[in-house]
Amino acid sequence: MILKDKNVIVGVTASISAYKACELVRALQKDGATVRVALTPRAREFVGEMTFKALTGEEVLWDWRSGKTSLEHIYWARWADAFAIAPVSANTLAKLRFGMADNFLTTLALAYDKPIVLAPAMNTKMFENVATQENLKALSERGHIIVDPACGELACGEEGAGKLADVEDIKTAILYAIFEKPLKGKKVLITAGGTREFFDPIRYISNNSSGKLGHELAKWAYILGADKVYLVSAPTCERKPYCVERYTVNSADEMYQKVMEFVDDVDVIIMNAAVADFKPTSYSSKKLKKDSQELTITLEPNVDILNELGKRKKEGQILIGFAAETEDLEKNAVQKLKKKNLDAIVANKTEVFSSDVFSGKIIFKDGSILEIPPIPKDEAAYRILKEIFSKIR
Repeated sequence: MILKDKNVIVGVTASISAYKACELVRALQKDGATVRVALTPRAREFVGEMTFKALTGEEVLWDWRSGKTSLEHIYWARWADAFAIAPVSANTLAKLRFGMADNFLTTLALAYDKPIVLAPAMNTKMFENVATQENLKALSERGHIIVDPACGELACGEEGAGKLADVEDIKTAILYAIFEKPLKGKKVLITAGGTREFFDPIRYISNNSSGKLGHELAKWAYILGADKVYLVSAPTCERKPYCVERYTVNSADEMYQKVMEFVDDVDVIIMNAAVADFKPTSYSSKKLKKDSQELTITLEPNVDILNELGKRKKEGQILIGFAAETEDLEKNAVQKLKKKNLDAIVANKTEVFSSDVFSGKIIFKDGSILEIPPIPKDEAAYRILKEIFSKIR
């Protein structure tokens, strides 16, 4: 579990979206974190402390007098590895900007000496108000992490910005606040998913890659400090990672063209996509009818994107490949690493496609090998990046 032995405080202010803080608490616990909840007095009118106490098994505070001592705000601040306020109201944002400490949560925020994750939720007009925007700008300039609200239907029935950000995005921002930044100063390009090679408007040749690991790699590249993360993905059901620029392509040719747009501007390239090796030699602009019992499709080789990247790799650029094999995993991966001028290659059996679990090997160009046991793909993505950049640095 990625947050094992980590302590997180979730602050909750008065907002109709306060109920989503329960989801955030559970998501953090699922990743292994110990969670404590601090409420503003008015937040208790939306979700009571008993709910959070039942979820966390921890003491829930909303007033100095509700704690064991009058110094709980100091003890909690020192205990926490991360502190998020989700939702944070316009009123609390103003208090945080000007250092007011008129309740337990705002006093705790003053005692906490690291960046706080702030996820605003309010009416669109309140969010767009000059005062709120100035408060957010000032807090961001101090180093706090602002998770912008989503657009959608609000509790008042209006449409616009102000809806609490997705719980997954808030959790990603919390991970960003916790983990070290080995990719700081780097621009990273990652590919994901299985490309599609169409032979008529609705039919294509592809593979069963879900794109999940590639999306997790992009998410973790951001968490580990990359200045910019570009994700070029074949069609997938995976949601766009927080703070990542995603470009969707279909075919190998489209992926090649998009990758080449970024190649000279990035420091790290991770080719996780399952790119089709072949494509149909012809394409029908009309749906092919079932006029006979047989259909013959002639194939021709696709461009080898990884090979092209290896040829034009510039000095200091890091190129990571992936190898999915049914047999001779290590042998085939080593051959691919050498042939395509890679710094490292991640080798795995094809069974990990469309699975939430990953296992495999990281093989470095110096011949060293690191095993990755079966673990969830989000943890695997973190470990792959951590191990590769720990060794390469």
